[in-house]
Parts: sequence; structure tokens; C-alpha cells
Amino acid sequence: MNAPVSNTVAPLDAVRLFKALADETRIAIVRLLAFTDLRGGEIVTHLQLPQNAVSYHLKQLRDVGLLHDHRSHADARDIYYSLDVRRMHALYRDAGRVLHPSLTDEEPAAGDYRTKPAHDRPLHVLFLCTHNSARSQLAEAVLRRQGGALVEVVSAGSEPTTVHPIALDVLRAHDVDPRPHHAKSLDAFVGRSFDQVITVCDRVNDHCPVFPDDPVRLHWSFPDPTRLPDAEGQRQLLEGIWDELQVRVSLLLNEPHPATGQRIRPLATGAFAHARV
Repeated sequence: MNAPVSNTVAPLDAVRLFKALADETRIAIVRLLAFTDLRGGEIVTHLQLPQNAVSYHLKQLRDVGLLHDHRSHADARDIYYSLDVRRMHALYRDAGRVLHPSLTDEEPAAGDYRTKPAHDRPLHVLFLCTHNSARSQLAEAVLRRQGGALVEVVSAGSEPTTVHPIALDVLRAHDVDPRPHHAKSLDAFVGRSFDQVITVCDRVNDHCPVFPDDPVRLHWSFPDPTRLPDAEGQRQLLEGIWDELQVRVSLLLNEPHPATGQRIRPLATGAFAHARV
């Protein structure tokens, strides 16, 4: 008697995932890109492998849909690579179903940890951009929403201007009060201690200042909405960045706190609920 097979499971995708990850170098690349975006040369430096070897492994991961790449907005000669966490989560989940139904990785129910601090030491995070007008403002809002009382988050810019009106619209559309959001200068925060400093702009990533106490430095390479000529394109881009931030921030908060070792564990807000293969 044949065992029933779910029509929603794609065995071929599971095979492709297993093949792609059945290599130490590709596993290392996935781990490198788990929390930060890197240029090709930076991956070469981390792995201490020839450029052509790294390029081969990057292609294998791209072919299965685990990586995205795009040219830097600061220097078009550079290419940034980022991990598609939604895609990886969906493939990993479905691969478990292919092997055995009990191996599904359903997201557990969670209480509201945001208002029940597990420790007295909040996570201090700074998001940096050039103008502090859109990307860093959205990142600040998402982290504050997911982390609540367990985080202290600010954003700033190396050349602050004003908050982009479409970014304010995106905040309103997601029930975030835009009134506290205003552009702030990076100069006001140089010298302050942070647990994590996250650049969301390629230009700032190349010129990020040094902060006290050696904070964790991450880079999330989001495109600049102001480079798009029309308002609708900018709106769609910022909505896409908002969605991507849900995943990145959720993963960030599930990492051990740099000072206490505890995990904040945000609300189960469905960061992977809409993961698509």
C-alpha cells in the first residue's frame, strides 16, 4: 500500500536544498550571511578561498534561490550578497515534510515578551543611513515594535535631512505613529555605547565610524528609494523593505543578548507566515 504524499510538498526542491547545502563551503557562506550582507570580496576574505571557488559556490546557492545579489549603491563595481531567509525557511520546512510529517518546523505560540522584561539590561541598537529619511526610520520602527521594552533603538544619518513622506505613509499604514520619527545626525551618537550598530545604506557602510565597547557591526544592504523616479515605485520599494525588516529583526531578537546571553524572543508576528518557495 502506498503512503499518502501531500500535494503541497515538492520533493525536487528538497533534493535541490540538500545538494546545495551538502558542502562545507556553502554552509559557511550561509552562516556568514545569516545576519549581515557582504560583498563578494569580503566573503573571499572570510573563507580564505580563491575568488573563482567562491563564485562557484555562490552560484550554487543562487540557483536554488537561497541568495540574492545586487550592485552596491555606493560603488557599482561591488556586489552585495544577502540570504533569502524566507526562502530558506520554506525549503527547510518542506524538506522536513518530505522526510517525515513529524519534522515540520511550525512556529510555536508565544506570549507577549515585549512587556515582560527578562532582565534589566535592554538591547541597545543604532540604525544608520545617509539621510535617516526612510530605510533607517522603518528599521527603527520595526525593532521597537518587536522588541518593546526590551530594546532601546535609535536611528541616525551621516547627512540627515527630513523623513521621507512616503516612509511616513508606510508607518501609518502599519499602525505606527509617525510623530516621534524625525531625522537625527550621526554626530549626536558618536561616543555612545551600543550593542549593535546596523547600517542599512551602502554609502554609510563604507564610512561607518568606530563606537565604544566594540559593538556588533551588521550591514543590511537595502536599495535607496530616492533613486527611483516615481512615487509609486518608491512606495513599493519601501513596503518591500518593511516586509524584509520583519524577518531580519525577528532573527536578530532571537540571538543571545550580547551582554546577558538571554534571548528577547519577539512576539510570533508571522515573520515566516508568508514564506514562499
